[in-house]
Amino acid sequence: MSENGALPRLGKVLTADTMNANVKKVDYAVRGPIVQRAVQIEKELKEGVKKPFEEVIKANIGDAHAMGQRPITFFRQVMALCTYPLLLDDNKFPEDVKNRARRILQSCGGNSIGAYTTSQGIDCVRHDVANYIQRRDGGIPSDPDNIYLTTGASDGIVTILKLLNTGEGRTRTGVMISIPQYPLYSASIAELGAVQVNYYLNEEKCWSLDISELQRSLQAAREHCNPSVLCIINPGNPTGQVQSRQCIEDVIQFAAKENLFLMADEVSNAFFTKGCEFHSFKKVLFEMGPEYSSKVELASFHSTSKCYMGECGFRGGYMEVINMDPEVKAQLTKLVSVRLCPPAPGQALMDLVVNSPQPGEPSHQTFMKERTAILSALAEKAKLTEQILNTVPGISCNPVQGAMYSFPRITLPERSINEAKAKGQAPDMFYCMKLLEETGICLVPGSGFGQREGTYHFRMTILPPTDKLKTLLNKLKEFHQKFTQQYS
Repeated sequence: MSENGALPRLGKVLTADTMNANVKKVDYAVRGPIVQRAVQIEKELKEGVKKPFEEVIKANIGDAHAMGQRPITFFRQVMALCTYPLLLDDNKFPEDVKNRARRILQSCGGNSIGAYTTSQGIDCVRHDVANYIQRRDGGIPSDPDNIYLTTGASDGIVTILKLLNTGEGRTRTGVMISIPQYPLYSASIAELGAVQVNYYLNEEKCWSLDISELQRSLQAAREHCNPSVLCIINPGNPTGQVQSRQCIEDVIQFAAKENLFLMADEVSNAFFTKGCEFHSFKKVLFEMGPEYSSKVELASFHSTSKCYMGECGFRGGYMEVINMDPEVKAQLTKLVSVRLCPPAPGQALMDLVVNSPQPGEPSHQTFMKERTAILSALAEKAKLTEQILNTVPGISCNPVQGAMYSFPRITLPERSINEAKAKGQAPDMFYCMKLLEETGICLVPGSGFGQREGTYHFRMTILPPTDKLKTLLNKLKEFHQKFTQQYS
C-alpha cells in the first residue's frame, strides 16, 4: 500500500503482451473474418439496410441442421424421452424408442441424463460403440476399454495431441498434417506449441495422397523437429475425397517404417458417393496382419456431427485407441478425468448413431427412409456442385466423393492479386469478401486451410437445400465472370 493507505495503481495482469503467446498464433478460418462480416450483414439486413441480395447464404461450415436438414426422428424421440422421462408413459412413442431411452437412463446416475457419467463415458454406450466398430470392420474385435467418448471428435483429437506433444527446440514434436487441412489441426498445434509439418495432397489426382510426398515432408521436418505424428482426414475436409484402400495400406506401411503415431479422422465416413468405398484405418491395419496390427499405434475418431446425422450441437463423439502403451493409456484416462466427462446427451446420441433401429423394430422403416433421403440428397448435391462449377471458366472442381465439402480451385486475375496484397489480404480472402458483399454468399478462402504456393481456392459446403444450392452456384458463377472481367 502507499503511504496514504490506497492501493498502488498497477497495470492489468493479463494483457496482449503477458498472455500465452501460443494462443495468439491460433487461427480458425471456418469462423474467421468472413463469417464475422456475414453476421454483421445479417444484422444490417434485419435493420433495413439495402443490399443487392435479400439473405446471407452461409456455406462456410458443415452445420447440416442450420442449413435446413431435418433431424432423424428416432434420434430426437429417444433424446426427448431421455431429457424428460415422464414421456415414457406417452403412447405416442414407439416401443423401441422407449426401450432405448430406458436402457440409456438406467446407465446414468440416478437414472438421469443430467448426472455426471464416468470420465471415459457411459459403459453401455462404449460397449455399443465397440460392437458397431466390430460390425463395420467385418468382425475384427473391438475392446470397449479402448473406447473413449468425447465432446465431438475435436475433443478427442486435441487430447491425443496433448499426449504426444513434448520436447524443445529440435526435439519438439512435429505433427504431419495434410494441406489443405481442417483448421482444428493447425490451431491445436499452435496452441500446444508443437511444430506443424505440412504434406501436400495431389489436387491433379483428385486430392490423393502420395507416399513420396510424405517422405519429402518427413525428411525436411527432421532437420528442425521430431516428427512423430501423422494425421489423416478421410473422407477429406476440406477436399471431399475418399482415399483408396491401397493408399491406406501405403500410409500404414509408411507409419510402421518411420515409427509414427497414426491419427485417423473418420468423422464423415457415413457419406460417400457412388463408385467410392470407405475403408477404416483399423480394418485395413488388422487385415495387413500382425506385422502391422501389433505394432502401429492408432487413434481413430468419429462423431455425431456430420453426414445424415448432422447433430453438431450435441457434441457427441468417440475415439478408439489401438496399441497404446498401458502406462500412457492410464495417463489418457487421467487426462480426460480432469474434465469430469463429455456431455451426457452427446454420449446418448452417439449410442443411437452406432445402435440404430434394426429390421423388425417399429422405428426401422422410418429411420431408413429418412437416412436414405438425406444421403441421396447429399449425393445429388455433390454432383450438382461439381457439374455447375466446372462450367465456369477459371474455376475447376474435383469430384466431391465424400464428406460434405468441395474445395474448388479459382484462377484470379493479376490485378486482383495485387490489390489484395496492397490491402494486406490473401488474394482468395479478397475474392471471398467481395463475393459476400456483392451476393450474400459466405464461403471460406482456401488460404484458411492451406494450399500450394500460387494456387487459390475456397471451401463451400454442399449442405444448403437443393434449390438454394442452385441459387448459390449460379450466383457464384455470375460473380466469378464479373470479377474476372473487372480485374482483367
